[in-house]
Amino acid sequence: MDTGTTAGRVTKIGYVEFTTPDVDRLVEYYETCLGLSVEERSSDLAYLTTGLEHHSVVIRRGEAAARSAVGYEVAGNLDDAHKRFADAGVEVSRRTDVAPSTPDVLVLAEPGTDVPLHLYGSQPTSTADGPAPAHRPTKLGHVAAFTPGLEQIQGFYQDLLGFRWSDTIGDFFVFLRCNADHHAANFLQSTTYTGMHHVAYEMRNLDHLQTTLDHLARHSYRLHWGPGRHGPGHNVFTYHRDPDGNTIELFTQLDQMLDEDAGHFEPRPWHEDRPQVPKTWEVDIATANAWGPVLPEILDH
Repeated sequence: MDTGTTAGRVTKIGYVEFTTPDVDRLVEYYETCLGLSVEERSSDLAYLTTGLEHHSVVIRRGEAAARSAVGYEVAGNLDDAHKRFADAGVEVSRRTDVAPSTPDVLVLAEPGTDVPLHLYGSQPTSTADGPAPAHRPTKLGHVAAFTPGLEQIQGFYQDLLGFRWSDTIGDFFVFLRCNADHHAANFLQSTTYTGMHHVAYEMRNLDHLQTTLDHLARHSYRLHWGPGRHGPGHNVFTYHRDPDGNTIELFTQLDQMLDEDAGHFEPRPWHEDRPQVPKTWEVDIATANAWGPVLPEILDH
């Protein structure tokens, strides 16, 4: 749906929340292994940042769960988004207590998963001082999740949140963008799996990725997939698991669509098509990983 305006529509992914029975352990992982800074902290709650905004990751005490909430920044006034949801019959609340950095937030449930989505205008900049650790990701890139109803959730993200379609694998795996990055959200239809598939953090380049992988190895974190190159998005990826078993992707070289009017992604030497436009990909190993093997849940959905 194109209304000719970006007012009240999502423009970036802001943060992802995890719940965990061991807040200290997960905070230590993010501080020590990924180099994030703690912006605010209590015994039951922590806000961590990749360096620019108040927080990119929220860690809250509770039963272990990944993607227990997702925050998205929207353009313009929240009133526009609020009206859009009300007109569409979507139940939404407006809260002031979600986080210290976001005093005005729209909260609504993602269809099919009931994960709370937090929509806000902006966050203040981080108070973290000094240069970032060499192994710190540049930003939170995207969050991937399983869903029982792909068509419903894709329509919700495109029609109400303003996302655009980037790619689909077969009829079960969709990639959606809210800015130039190929995807900020992607969903895998499944009746076998539920919850988050992975959360992804961007690295500047291959050297930066290697630096962080060496750092992870020194702290006994081993890869369970990658390095490889995905088809959709063409990002070089690696996957490992955090102390709670959540899958963490570190990636670089993600496709970008800098000109929406042109309708194609910026050319890259490794693209299969000239130009590379949004499309439906074949379901095969090369689509999931052009360099090698595939995780079983990608094809066994």
